[in-house]
Amino acid sequence: MKPKVDVEGQQELVKMEEQFQVQEKVIRSLDLDTLNRAPIKEVAPQHPNQKDGEIYIKPHRAIGSKEKFNDAYRKEYEFQKEYVLFQAQNNEIIGEDIDMWTKPFPGMPAEWWKVPVAKKVWAPRYVAEQIKRCKYHTLKMVDKATNSDGHGQYYGTMSAESTVQRLDALPVSTQKSIFLGA
Repeated sequence: MKPKVDVEGQQELVKMEEQFQVQEKVIRSLDLDTLNRAPIKEVAPQHPNQKDGEIYIKPHRAIGSKEKFNDAYRKEYEFQKEYVLFQAQNNEIIGEDIDMWTKPFPGMPAEWWKVPVAKKVWAPRYVAEQIKRCKYHTLKMVDKATNSDGHGQYYGTMSAESTVQRLDALPVSTQKSIFLGA
């Protein structure tokens, strides 16, 4: 059903109907072969430097900070936020990914990272360094006299037996990765 319009409106409706018919013919002429011949639009990759299974990670969650960033540490911050290539290891629970929070400088948000293990990973230097710092000392009791008082002599003292690297970040050497200091 056509609407009732004046002469000018009727002419516009005729023009629109002709345009719709032309568009309909163009759409019907499209088939799979003509669609496949269309040029492919180039899109920048999400990880432009990713190769050989390398993974670029970002924090899964960040909680903002009310503190003000101290610009005296700007140079150190710029160095620490550079992405480095490393391979994370979980020496306590082998194969389990590393979940951790970081907040390397006051004024930065606290960030929650999920770092896959046994894979080449690109992450900020401060993430790799925090993983590298995850170690603990095993202690043992040494049976020797420590002190004495009027009630008797006391035996036993604690000493560090060994240091265990719980988590580790091993550098992966490439031409473009500059890794952290141990």
